[in-house]
Amino acid sequence: MRLALFDLDHTLIDFDSGQAWTRFLVARGALPADAEACYLAFCHQYVAGTLDIHAMHRAVLAPLAAHAPGQLRAWREAFAAEIAPRLPGAMRDIVDAHQANGDLCAVVTATSRFVAEPFARAFGIEHLVATEAVLDVEGRPTGEIDGLPCFREHKPARVAAWLAGLGARTLADFGESWFYSDSASDLPLLQAVTHPVAVRPDARLRAHAQAAGWPVHDTLRA
Repeated sequence: MRLALFDLDHTLIDFDSGQAWTRFLVARGALPADAEACYLAFCHQYVAGTLDIHAMHRAVLAPLAAHAPGQLRAWREAFAAEIAPRLPGAMRDIVDAHQANGDLCAVVTATSRFVAEPFARAFGIEHLVATEAVLDVEGRPTGEIDGLPCFREHKPARVAAWLAGLGARTLADFGESWFYSDSASDLPLLQAVTHPVAVRPDARLRAHAQAAGWPVHDTLRA
């Protein structure tokens, strides 16, 4: 069997899912007007390599605890409908090609499952390895992270745990494996697969990919 893994933000999609979710909630009055600026500050920290993912996760999810679970479900359904037309057709084609070949596919993202799940469904990808939220007794996210975040050096471990849950598989069990990503923060997982692919990469990943002879895709928007 072959394995195809996909980062979410700026890879499967050409925008940031957390920013889109924040903007969606601001437009509905569920978050204050300055919430998007606060989120963008976290994005700048991510690019600079200084991000505290626990603080970012808390800022995105903790405000949701003030709302009823039914309201949260309704917002997620509306959000899924809103983002569906924005999914790049070229990445849909790549996902479809892997699935047509019978490859095991998964989205692997630092984004919380709460935000990432609508995107995985929209691409028709069954499996999602994401940062998991601690939930209260009613199923609302508290803002804290459950276990290891699916981020940087933890991504390979999170993928390994997911594969083990499917039947004690490891990356080495796959004759061929792909990981598509835009960010140098994903180098630990990119270096663990047989076919690393840089998609609209940041400067550090571009330099690494070019030096290593990895494919670089810059035109996957349409």
